[in-house]
Amino acid sequence: MKSIVGTIDRVAFSFGPFTVYWYGIIIGAAMLLAITLASKEGKKRGLGEEDITDMAMWAIPLGLIGARIYYVLFQWEYYIKKPLEIIAIWQGGIAIYGGLIAGGLVVYWFTKKKGIPFSLMLDILAPYVLLAQSIGRWGNFINQEAHGEAVTRTFLENLYLPKFIIDQMQINGTYYHPTFLYESLWSLLGFAIIIMLRNRKNLLRRGEVALSYVIWYSVGRFFIEGMRTDSLWMGDFLRVSQGLSLLLFVGAIAIWIYRRRDYPPKSYYLKGWKLKEEH
Repeated sequence: MKSIVGTIDRVAFSFGPFTVYWYGIIIGAAMLLAITLASKEGKKRGLGEEDITDMAMWAIPLGLIGARIYYVLFQWEYYIKKPLEIIAIWQGGIAIYGGLIAGGLVVYWFTKKKGIPFSLMLDILAPYVLLAQSIGRWGNFINQEAHGEAVTRTFLENLYLPKFIIDQMQINGTYYHPTFLYESLWSLLGFAIIIMLRNRKNLLRRGEVALSYVIWYSVGRFFIEGMRTDSLWMGDFLRVSQGLSLLLFVGAIAIWIYRRRDYPPKSYYLKGWKLKEEH
């Protein structure tokens, strides 16, 4: 949407024919931070020095492709008429769930190739992916997207939000729910809680850090998605992200219970991994 006076310009800078947007800078910085932190954690748990970075070289570009494909599939009526726009990712249109699904498949392939326990790799990555999601939502803030229904300025002021957020939530003369902020804060809180639980001795078994991430993010996304105005829909009755969030929440709970009750005991997360360990 077109910015008005007083809002933050979505363009960070330009040089020659190239334009660099704040969205790209924020997303890139979030990914770099996640990779850096995950690499440090991976070393503590027995992974090689370059395992995380090598995996990220595949997961990030393929994750972006997955995020685009996911979005296009649920907007197929539009893109079937304009197929050349399918590759026009610079015009917007990616979905985080698509990126997570594609990224998860890459992680599975990479761990099988390297002989690394898949569940351990997910445990290492999960909290930092959640942190990156928290940071990445500020790219939506700059772009004035991923917002909720119209509200009054007084409503936003009563949330005790900084003036720059209130001003940025005025789009074409109307103020909107800052749902980007709700999800960012939810993800940040989840990151802090999961890190705290992960570091408790003999609490979380391998795989349960990642399951904690799925449960936490799914709950927040289910409710926040219901407030957004730009949801992808399946027909006229179901928001795609809400449906998927519900499935992931139930599935993660079921897997957790199954693994605790009917599956051979797994090592606790903090015990890490040794090359000769059976997995």
